[in-house]
Amino acid sequence: MSVSIFDSFLTTSEIIQVFDDEAVLQAMLRFEVALANAQAQEGVIPAEAAQVIARHGDIAAYDVQAIIVASRRAGSMAIPLVKALTKAVGDDDKSAATHVHWGSTSQDVIDTGMVLATRDALRLIDTTLLSLAERLLDLADQHLHTPVLARTLMQPAQVTSLGFKFTAWAAPLVRARRHLKAAAGRALQLQLGGAVGTLAVMGDKGPAVVRRTAAELGLAVPDAAWHTQRDEWVRLGLQVAVLAGSLGKLATDFSLMAQGEIAELAEPAGAGRGGSTAMPHKRNPVSCMTALAAAGRVPQRAAALLANMGQEHERGLGNWQAELAEWPGLFISTHGALQAMREAIEGVHIDTARMQRNIDALQGLVYAEAVSIYLAGAIGKPQAHTLMEELTGRAVSESRPLGEVVIEAVRRDEQLDSRLDLDALQALFDPRVANANAAELARAQMASLRQALNEPGSPTSQP
Repeated sequence: MSVSIFDSFLTTSEIIQVFDDEAVLQAMLRFEVALANAQAQEGVIPAEAAQVIARHGDIAAYDVQAIIVASRRAGSMAIPLVKALTKAVGDDDKSAATHVHWGSTSQDVIDTGMVLATRDALRLIDTTLLSLAERLLDLADQHLHTPVLARTLMQPAQVTSLGFKFTAWAAPLVRARRHLKAAAGRALQLQLGGAVGTLAVMGDKGPAVVRRTAAELGLAVPDAAWHTQRDEWVRLGLQVAVLAGSLGKLATDFSLMAQGEIAELAEPAGAGRGGSTAMPHKRNPVSCMTALAAAGRVPQRAAALLANMGQEHERGLGNWQAELAEWPGLFISTHGALQAMREAIEGVHIDTARMQRNIDALQGLVYAEAVSIYLAGAIGKPQAHTLMEELTGRAVSESRPLGEVVIEAVRRDEQLDSRLDLDALQALFDPRVANANAAELARAQMASLRQALNEPGSPTSQP
């Protein structure tokens, strides 16, 4: 697969190689060899023919560019590939050439080739995903009690735990890994049905050939050919798309916390990383930028998969081909976003002192709800809410800490002063008291997330 310089900028060399032209064509040849071996074992074709076919299963012996060019005219990548394979086998043994691609169809070759390539892509995604999720959970554990501002509608809201925030970032990644595992188990299956999905040429040997071919390739055995029944395949693609969306959320939050005016997080520094051609002082969040750009391209690809599910009868006209063209980009973008955020989180700089300064700069206003609830125990919720509106307004207008204003007001009110514990009231302005509940919630969630990560298997446990 050829990608532009801008595609390469947003992804990894490893995932590009998975869907490289030679890699996909090699996967298709693997199908042809496995099919011949299975048919020989079932007596459908001579064993000698299968051996000759297997000798010509290396894509390095073929002119890949010529196959690609010929496919445009043929309307299928499989047609010129099978033709080239047949010629190579025929040059070796004319009788064996008649058994190449026996009882199969072009879509069997292409779909199975894409399944094999996708399995490799999912392995890359799973490895990077696991590393990123584990790192986030380790950071969550380290910063379980670190106070940080929670923000709603882009405004400071309350004090929370940084560990709680990291856990929230990790959770959808852990869920994505589980969902990918389940979806891959259903979607990574052999495609073999012959011309219209009935295995007619192989007769009663067809089901056994399917089982043997699937076993050799390490793929699941399908209930039937899925030439135009793409539901499980598309579900796998959509799970990849959801993962990309979760990475976009992570990159958004990280980049906002890395803004110069906030400066609570920063991406790892290094020579040539995140600089500006015009402004030497800048430290740009380039990993977040890469992840956001990559993830921003995924929804359109996912929509294309859904839009092309209405494939006609037993072979789609244009819609299957459109799906094939979109499929690699979905994985290429997602792995690019994954790798970018793994790099950012692996070397993240956390400024806890800045986090505390950002909390302190709000003059205690972020503790207003907790204080209002405490006051409500003494004077009722409506009156407490009214009083806190007045006191927060005073704190802002007088540029004074809210805690100081509240304590002063309580001491002036005999009813409140006699019914409230001032030490308990003052403690509500302690950020570690404020984030205690978040820390405990995060601790409990972290345990379940780590357990999920340690479950046996991965999205691609087949060989």
